[in-house]
Amino acid sequence: MLDLDKNTDRSYNDLIFLKPLFHNKIWGGRRLAEEYGYDIPEGAVGECWAISAHPNGDCEVASGAFEGNTLSELWVSHRELFGNAEGDRFPLLIKILDAKDDLSVQVHPDDTYAAEHENGSLGKSECWYILDAKENGDIVVGQNASSKEEFAAMVEQGKWSELLNYVPIKAGDFFRIDPGTVHAIRTGTLILETQQSSDITYRVYDYDRLGDDGKPRDLHLAQSLEVIDYAQKAPTSGEITAPEIDGKTELMSCKYFSVEKYEIHEAKTIAQPWPFMCISVIEGEGTVCADGGNGVEHRICKGSHFIAPASSGSLRFTGTMTLITSHLPHTK
Repeated sequence: MLDLDKNTDRSYNDLIFLKPLFHNKIWGGRRLAEEYGYDIPEGAVGECWAISAHPNGDCEVASGAFEGNTLSELWVSHRELFGNAEGDRFPLLIKILDAKDDLSVQVHPDDTYAAEHENGSLGKSECWYILDAKENGDIVVGQNASSKEEFAAMVEQGKWSELLNYVPIKAGDFFRIDPGTVHAIRTGTLILETQQSSDITYRVYDYDRLGDDGKPRDLHLAQSLEVIDYAQKAPTSGEITAPEIDGKTELMSCKYFSVEKYEIHEAKTIAQPWPFMCISVIEGEGTVCADGGNGVEHRICKGSHFIAPASSGSLRFTGTMTLITSHLPHTK
């Protein structure tokens, strides 16, 4: 744990850089090393957990006064860094996913269902920013059954092409994936995912693939049928229609988080009025300083992720970059 005698006020406004964690997945590849220079494990690596305090991947602070502490430790012992935000866990999880192969068709529960059926877990609201996609690529978002009975019957008959809603994609598209949304990332897609800090996934279909143990991976059709939102209207496109104003595009806001995109050209100052802000650099390189440019200067580039704590003040960026930011959907 942190030695408070070594702490200074500057520690509380400096940016928090974390060591990413990586997860091998049957559908993963090697692009996380190729695209971002990450030092990833051997084998098929599907996920980079870039900002996470989840028990299945609790990131360590990489440098500064809090070096060596995990994000969950900071949340418990130094809640003031996060504006004394409420909750028993750091609420967000930021990932990059490399789908060399199709992911399973899946759905996530909401908070109420997860709390009751998954040992008090949070549900899983998430969203996807498409970093890259193969030519004529697509993903699954939504389904076409109007009831639990119709969905179950189409699954039983193997009518996947009729049941699932396929959406063409390109780099720069954005999708909101609420609990109850049937979805699947497909081959050749690279995604930045912002989500609640939850790892609850119900598999609807997995193409009869075998796991590492040589057996078919578990499916969760019974749970899926309970949590699917059958009234939800499936999207036809992920094109961003929100306007870009002074380099900022508001991508979405729900009761758990808000997400924006920023374009940095030469220099820009971004306000930070939130209990904390998560920042991911998805293109370009440059520098960032807290305290309106008076803080410690940090070099950042494509693949950098960090947290601006409550007392960071405004963030001064220099260089040419594209950022995705997320924060709680209310001010301090």
